[in-house]
Order: sequence, then C-alpha cells, then structure tokens
Amino acid sequence: MSSPFELFVGLRYTRARRRNHFISFISLTSIIGILLGVAALITVLSVMNGFERELRERILGMASHATVSGSAEGMADWREVARRASEHPRVVGAAPFVRAEGMLVNGPHVHGALVRGILPEEEPRVSVVGERMTAGTLDQLVAGEYRIILGRDLALALGVHVGDRVTLVAPSANVTLAGVMPRLRRFTVSGLFSVGMYEYDSAMAFIHMEDAARLFQIEGGVSGVRLMLDDLFMAPWISRELVADLPGYYRVTDWTQLHANFFRAIRTERTVMFIILSLIVAVAAFNIVSTMVMVVTDKKADIAILRTLGASPGSIMALFMIQGVVIGLVGTVAGVGVGLALALNVETLVPMIERAIGQEFLPADVYYISDLPSEVRPTDVARIAGLAFLLSLLATLYPAWKAARTQPAEALRYE
Repeated sequence: MSSPFELFVGLRYTRARRRNHFISFISLTSIIGILLGVAALITVLSVMNGFERELRERILGMASHATVSGSAEGMADWREVARRASEHPRVVGAAPFVRAEGMLVNGPHVHGALVRGILPEEEPRVSVVGERMTAGTLDQLVAGEYRIILGRDLALALGVHVGDRVTLVAPSANVTLAGVMPRLRRFTVSGLFSVGMYEYDSAMAFIHMEDAARLFQIEGGVSGVRLMLDDLFMAPWISRELVADLPGYYRVTDWTQLHANFFRAIRTERTVMFIILSLIVAVAAFNIVSTMVMVVTDKKADIAILRTLGASPGSIMALFMIQGVVIGLVGTVAGVGVGLALALNVETLVPMIERAIGQEFLPADVYYISDLPSEVRPTDVARIAGLAFLLSLLATLYPAWKAARTQPAEALRYE
C-alpha cells in the first residue's frame, strides 16, 4: 500500500457498500444538511454584505463623508474653509450647501421636503446626484431663475413633471402691514433624479444655493461645507485633524456620527444571522455522531480483527475519523459551491422568482432598497467553510474514541 494504513482502510470503509442501508441514508442526510447550512450561510451573509454596501454608498452618495458647519446663522467665510479643508491630503472634494426644510405645493398636493441649496458646478465633487439624473441636469440650476430638481417619487407624489411649476413654502414668515405672511416662491421643475433609495427619492429637492439663501434667509450664505474623502472609513480621524487645522470655531461631523447606530444595527443583525444559521451546520455536523456510532457498532468484528493483527488504538481512531472527515469535507465543498452559485446570481434569480409569482419581495415604499444586492467576501466564505469542517471533525472524535476502546476478545465472543 502506497498510502498510510489508516487512510487506506478509512477511505475503503467510506467507499464500500454497507450492509446497513440506513447508515448510508443517515450519512447522506448529514452531507445534505452541511451542504444546505453552508450554502445558506454564504448566501445570507453575502446578501447582508450587499445591503450594507448599497446603503453605505447610497446614503453617503447623498449625504457626505464629513461636514464642516459654523454657527446657526450660517458660514460667511465658506470659501476659505473649503480651501483650507481641500489642502488636507485625504480630502478629494469640497462643496458648500444650504440645508433647509420646506413644503412643496402643487394644487391639492402638499408634501414636505428636505431642501438643499447647492452650486451645480461644485456638487459633483461630493455627491452622486448628478450621475443619477433621470431628466435634466444640475447645470440647469441657475441663480435667480428659481428652478428646482426633485426626487422621482417626490415628483410623483406632487403630480408634476419637468417644466411644471411648484410652490416652495419656507418655515419662516415675513411681517408686513397686512400681517404675518408665509415666505413662499414659485419654482420651475427643471429635472428629476433617482438614487434608488426611497428616503431620498421621496423627500429631497435641490435648488441653487443663492436662491436657497435668499428664500430661507441664511445670513452667512451657506449652512456649511460638505467634504468627500479618499477613504470613508478614515472619516473620524480626518475630522479631528480638520478641526485642528481650520481657523476659528467650526464643528466637523462625519458619517459615523450621523449614521453610526444604523450601520451598527446592520452589523449586529449580520452577527446574529451568522450564529443562527451556524446552528443548521452544527445540527448537520452532529448527525455525523449518530452515523459514526452506527458504523462503529457495525464494524466491531473488523475492529477486533485489525486489533488482533497489531493495529494500535490510535490507528483505529484515525481510520474512523477519516470517514467522518470525508462526510464533512464533501458537504462543505458542495455547500461552498452551491452557496457561491446562489450568492453570485441572487440579483438575477430574485427578479425571476418575483415575475413568476407576481409579487414583489421588497417594495420600495417600505424598504430602503428594493432589490437584493450581493457581495461575496472571501473571508466570510473561508470562515464558514472552516467552521463547517471543524464541527464535522469534532463530531467524529467521540465515535472514533469508542472504536479505539473496543476490546478484541469481547467483540469476537459472539462472532
């Protein structure tokens, strides 16, 4: 024999046709259980990775990696602040903005909106809204022309299209001889955008920064400066450096402060799902225990003969462990293959299933994201495969130990 004795006999036991077909059935169910558990873990974690990536990109594509703000009255020296912030080697873009809330009115349709005043030529440096325009362009926002760009769902709720006019009502008011009058202005819809996130598509509106400052009476001209960084995960450290570098009193906030609880909740859910689905793998792996106990019972005479021929207890233990390891290895490899196939094609399979049953799994007005993204991370696949194989290996220890303790005389007494 060119292979070690334990490996040769263990593989032969694994390949041989057993007299007890029930043992073979349990072995098959153990393999299928490990396969399903591993595949489910890889698919679910990949989808959750995809959700986290999409939410992060869509939220930060419309929000910002970091924001420099001054007093409540506004920031008059925003050009100097933007210039000083842009000198930081990790800052790749800076743009001023006006942040306000208002009410959009079109006939009987009334809808609240988050209004952001921007400079069209500067905004592409810090957000992706210019890339997500479904009608019109950012360049159509001209100071004094009072034009507005709406989210697709917001425009649908107001019943307007490009070229229609809407009234923007500011929360502040003017005191006149006729009494207190609300501040409002008629705007022409010049464009629509869709970032694929209902929270923004249904509530966000963009106007020119000068029009916003005039309507909402921002004395400093802007609310602050938004920054884009080369590495969003370095935002907390870069923010602290910017606070030290900028002259005067400014507040620098980053996305981890504004959305920390949201992304922490996603990571917690991901961890909990990993633990829950790992129990599937654990149950399937420990089915190997019952399989191997039955095999040991069925092979007592063989064990006794091998011991009589000089096999050590360690050799007996090793050859039975090989059988359990083969079951775990086959189930793990097959599960990884099936899991990768599902995870890499989930964005195609889910729409097919939705069309087949005529039902949408993730309605856009209920969930942040209306499709199922997927991101396969090699570290997750390796961790899942390692966990499944380790549990399979542990499940073989007790039966193999029992086989090693078999006494040849006692086993052969009734043969």
